[in-house]
Amino acid sequence: MALLNFRREARPATPVMPEMEEFLEGYSIETMPRTAAKVEDFRLLLPARTRVYIAHIEGTPIEEMVATAARLRREGFEPMPHIPARIIRDRAMLADWIERYRGEADLRQALLIAGGVARPHGDFHSSMQMMETGLFDGFERLHVAGHPEGNRDIDPKGGERAVMEALRWKQAFSQHSDAEMAIVTQFAFEAAPVIAWVERLREEGITLPVHIGAAGPAKLQTLIRFAIACGVGPSLKVLQKRAKDVTKMLLPFEPTEFLGDLARHKAANPDFGVEAVHFFPLGGIKANAEWAIAHGGRAAIPAAQA
Repeated sequence: MALLNFRREARPATPVMPEMEEFLEGYSIETMPRTAAKVEDFRLLLPARTRVYIAHIEGTPIEEMVATAARLRREGFEPMPHIPARIIRDRAMLADWIERYRGEADLRQALLIAGGVARPHGDFHSSMQMMETGLFDGFERLHVAGHPEGNRDIDPKGGERAVMEALRWKQAFSQHSDAEMAIVTQFAFEAAPVIAWVERLREEGITLPVHIGAAGPAKLQTLIRFAIACGVGPSLKVLQKRAKDVTKMLLPFEPTEFLGDLARHKAANPDFGVEAVHFFPLGGIKANAEWAIAHGGRAAIPAAQA
């Protein structure tokens, strides 16, 4: 049987869509200590002062997390580590982590999450419990998690009742906190459900700005694997439809259509609650950074100036 021969043609430069350029302003991106260690210099990939989230996977030593945050600070970025409630034993451990981050990395911001652990390691099982400790007083910015397509950990039977209750609590907390707060979401692949969810937040009285999650360019198989593992909902059908087209299956999937639709909606509806884009670079930070630059995201500094 003859093999199909796929050859990637060099694509001509695509004119930057003004709405996309504005939408990508101030985007953030995510890394982990082990992937950050493979990046020679983040300044060659990302615009100065980019917010870089540091995912804290269960089992990662706090020393590696703090060292990664300190390195990002030295290179001119804003590190924002994940603080997962369910892997923290008690208040003393949380206080120790915060002291290390602030002392060694001049930490000013954090993403507070429950964490993808079925059984808590200690006293905390939710981000709200950590917020109630008062240990984050003095932080400039605190972000919390959002799930446009639901979260089975919070609402095991489906729906979004418990998720909305948690977000209403965080909305109330924000009104008594000096920290700027925002919701950063799980990634999705279709704009319509995201738009509907953001509008529903407003109907529920939740006005925290939304930083919408988007998967960076990656192989289709990689995205499907991560999407299933992370509980991505109905928008997974976008990938499944793509997988049925053999001419596209071997090409990287890019977030162009998803973010383009959101960018146009934001341009037409300036009060739309999405404030920024947060990238999950599932196909690598370099590929994600190059895609962002090609679509209007600010370029990194030239190598000669690094």
